[in-house]
Amino acid sequence: MKNKLHVENLKISFHTDSGKVQAVRNISFDLNEGETLAIVGESGSGKSVTSKAILGILAGNSIVEDGEIIYDGKDLLKINEDDFHKIRGDKIAMIFQDPMSSLNPIVKIGKQLTEAMILKGKARQKESRKAFNSYLGNLNKLMIAANPAAANELTRKCHTFNTFEYKHLEQEKSYNVAHNAAVEAISEIEAILFEIEKNGFTDPVYRTKRVAGLATSAVHTYVVNNKVEELKAAAKAAAGAIRRESKKGYNVVPASLKIILDILKEAVDAEAPNFFAMGYYLTFCKDPLPEMPVNELNVFLRKYLDDNFMLAFIEDTKKALYYSADKTCQNKAKAIMVLEQYKAVFEKEQLVKSECYAALRAMAGAVSRTIDPLAINKDSMVYTFAVGIKTEIGKYFTGIVRNVKEAERYERQMAKYNKIVAKGKEPDGQVIAASIIDLEGVKKNIVRQINTLIDHYRADIAALETRDFDGEAVAVIDYLKACASGVVHKVTKRMAKEKAIKLMEEVGIAEPRRRFNQYPFEFSGGMRQRIVIAIALAADPDILICDEPTTALDVTIQSQILELINDLKKERNLSVIFITHDLGVVANMADRIAVMYAGKIVEYGTSADVFYEAAHPYTWALLSSMPDLDTNEKLEAIPGTPPNMIYPPVGDAFAARNKYAMKIDFELQPPMFQITDTHYAATWLLHPDAPKVDRPKIITDRIARMRMKMEAKDAE
Repeated sequence: MKNKLHVENLKISFHTDSGKVQAVRNISFDLNEGETLAIVGESGSGKSVTSKAILGILAGNSIVEDGEIIYDGKDLLKINEDDFHKIRGDKIAMIFQDPMSSLNPIVKIGKQLTEAMILKGKARQKESRKAFNSYLGNLNKLMIAANPAAANELTRKCHTFNTFEYKHLEQEKSYNVAHNAAVEAISEIEAILFEIEKNGFTDPVYRTKRVAGLATSAVHTYVVNNKVEELKAAAKAAAGAIRRESKKGYNVVPASLKIILDILKEAVDAEAPNFFAMGYYLTFCKDPLPEMPVNELNVFLRKYLDDNFMLAFIEDTKKALYYSADKTCQNKAKAIMVLEQYKAVFEKEQLVKSECYAALRAMAGAVSRTIDPLAINKDSMVYTFAVGIKTEIGKYFTGIVRNVKEAERYERQMAKYNKIVAKGKEPDGQVIAASIIDLEGVKKNIVRQINTLIDHYRADIAALETRDFDGEAVAVIDYLKACASGVVHKVTKRMAKEKAIKLMEEVGIAEPRRRFNQYPFEFSGGMRQRIVIAIALAADPDILICDEPTTALDVTIQSQILELINDLKKERNLSVIFITHDLGVVANMADRIAVMYAGKIVEYGTSADVFYEAAHPYTWALLSSMPDLDTNEKLEAIPGTPPNMIYPPVGDAFAARNKYAMKIDFELQPPMFQITDTHYAATWLLHPDAPKVDRPKIITDRIARMRMKMEAKDAE
């Protein structure tokens, strides 16, 4: 299963007036393609902080102390805001608990749905042009480096590629204009038909003129071609009928509007030509395009392009890719020696600032030379290495000074505290523990990052001869084609509106054309949440984060929203992170569950693992407090309150609330014990020397009932 998101050793704190709150403490998890990962825990467990870190929207007083969040080859903790802007809301979207936190109360729903689509569309056009020019330039240079004797010929080929791309863009742009006009006309006609049905049709003369104009603009060789006269006649008849009827009130749908609608729908659903291959043919072949069906034309154009140019160009691309990869691997071998040499600087008992920064400069230079300019997907480990090491060096030398000050501050305040106690008085509060930076831990982190990169390089070098450069060469051409198409793919207001209406239908909003022009206050809480889901889906994201999306809704609406998210996940192959305090909410939708408490993941497994084989006392407590229709016993509340994370417990954070706690729970944090290949839990009860403890009866009874229901269902 393809991994979509990897979180490793994430550690986040917050500066407060009372001290540093340790919100997330070294958590790790993976999110796979098309699955739902539920993160469950009480308020303050760190689940929402984790999701905000993924989106890069942590509060200003946050401190990311350690860890990495890898998405699409990038560490989201190390990229800048401009790079995050391309990901947030586009590739990773989020639904919040209160829908009004995502909606502007004085802006119509339709505008809020479409504005992001239009802005993102413009940004993609600029990025596509820049990416095309940059990549083709690098490809030309490395083709020549791989075969210097053919430099002029290779430059000519790249120039040829660039030249027919202009023709490709010209053809595709004219097609897009006509196709988009057809789409807009369809949208306008459907809106007119809807308004007539609801007796709300306004400004009929202008509206039908607009339809006629759009229908005319849709006339194109590959959009509306063989029914041009029929289309024009229908548009003229529709306009004439409405002019005649408008004086006494128009209430009959002219058949001509339906004719236009049918013609345009057939046109927009038809197969599009291969404009990439057509661009080459029109640029370099003197013969006119043959007249044949589009599917046959595409086969003909592709063969002409392959025989006359593309197969040879792909072979040159393949050689350039191999040359670039081989050169990069040579630089990786050199970088390994540099990394090994300077690693010793960070293994000393006490680090020297000048030596550390000199080592960083040498390592960063060696690592930067290992970047392959022809790699379509960036190697995040390489791009983030220097920043990560620099951060750790800064932390170390800040810690040397800070640790002394913190220790002195703690000793002063502790002495004052003890003095008050000695007088028999009650101190106003506790003394905040010294916020000491673990200098040895920082050194180990630096060495670990260096070793990880060395291992990464060695694996890349070993894999060089087994790489599929034929497939990579084809991927390069596809990438350049996609960039070129992105340049001419413009999102118009009408296109955005049509997509928004379809999204509103998809999320279950009735009469979307009417409600498109309404304000948020005209929707119920559940409908607002559906609108927010539609906004989140507008950019077709890879990952959808749902942060308590049903908490503010009544039980009936909760069920509908959960079912909607589940359906959308399956239809769109979304990867979902679902954050909740209620295990029952995710019972029928989570593939895997991470139970969090006091900033740590205390249990991790499949949905069946957590519901049927729960192993941590905190998970038992959550299950015991979860109502269901068949439980007649009194539900068990979790005693006590979560710990104050300014003063995190020494041992297991749940020990003070755990009736099964042992002495060791108050002295030492438990490791994450592996129960099965998919199931882990951090509790000393899983230690071989721990006493045998049975799960609460309310849980075992519930599991037995659930198993019986499942068996009965399977038997049907």
